[in-house]
Amino acid sequence: MTTLRKTFYNSFFSHIYIEQEAYDYTVTRRILDRYPDAELIPVTHYKDVFNRSGQNYMEQKKSPSLILAKNRTSLIYEGAPTCQDFGNSHFYYTSCVMNCIYDCEYCYLQGMYPSANLVIFVNLEDTFNELELLLSQKDIYLCISYDTDLMALEPLLGFVKSFYDFAASHKGLTIECRTKSAAFTPLKELAPLKNFIFAWTLSPPFVQEALEHHTPALAQRLDAIDNVLSMGFPVRLCFDPLLAVKDWKEMYSAFFLEVFERIPPDKIKDASLGCFRIPKDFMKVMRKQRRDSLVLQYPYSTSSGVLSYDKALAEEILDFCNLELTKWLKEDNIYLWKETVT
Repeated sequence: MTTLRKTFYNSFFSHIYIEQEAYDYTVTRRILDRYPDAELIPVTHYKDVFNRSGQNYMEQKKSPSLILAKNRTSLIYEGAPTCQDFGNSHFYYTSCVMNCIYDCEYCYLQGMYPSANLVIFVNLEDTFNELELLLSQKDIYLCISYDTDLMALEPLLGFVKSFYDFAASHKGLTIECRTKSAAFTPLKELAPLKNFIFAWTLSPPFVQEALEHHTPALAQRLDAIDNVLSMGFPVRLCFDPLLAVKDWKEMYSAFFLEVFERIPPDKIKDASLGCFRIPKDFMKVMRKQRRDSLVLQYPYSTSSGVLSYDKALAEEILDFCNLELTKWLKEDNIYLWKETVT
């Protein structure tokens, strides 16, 4: 099978679609220099490629293309109801990249986007200009890596470093960069910022190996976390989604023990817990794409248009994992996603 894939599938980013207005940007030149042999295909608008009908998401995932575009709409959005805001009243997110190089079976992106190709919005400076306007009115808590994994793309794009530089000169801004990546080398020389939070999504080894395809193993992520903590950055641990697999209590108990035997709990800023949840419309698409996925075909309950475990099971999972976490973290530093079980 490996030989067949090498024969019949293109390598990652063998094709790069470029809007005419996206050529004259530093990140565009950086990407083209990185992939000198890629076939360059001019397009009028990224949606002509990204939103076209008849695409096969799962086949595209095996050899995705890049689409370089200029974002002409709003660049910063209010946080979605299914996202954890960690007590921040002015919670926003930005999507300078659409889609992810990883392939997690439970990820909502495959239900939200019609394509597995990655869209890079190269006009990052316009995002900073919009942020400046918002910050003139109020303090902002901004998530920069919800619809992708920016850390995994940092060697190619350098966007995390750009947001870091912006945060360094704007104390009213707090940035969260969420990731499953273990590649921190491009940022190893940075001085710590209190208003720049690195947030790692962590899963038990069984879940990572079975469902989080192409992602670094737990041990690799823990090594990266240890390095970032030693640099002095605030670190958040995201145990989300929690999954009701066979023997889940034993699995999560052993998992938390493994995490905190490797990571000093007193250095962790906070942690979040959340059961698997997904908008109903996204799940409808995802189930068609992955008919053999056990995590997607499970008979979830529906509440307010969101699919998750039934109330009793969700509460049992959250209560158990919360109690386990209090062995290492203060309860005030643990954020639970409760709305899905009310």
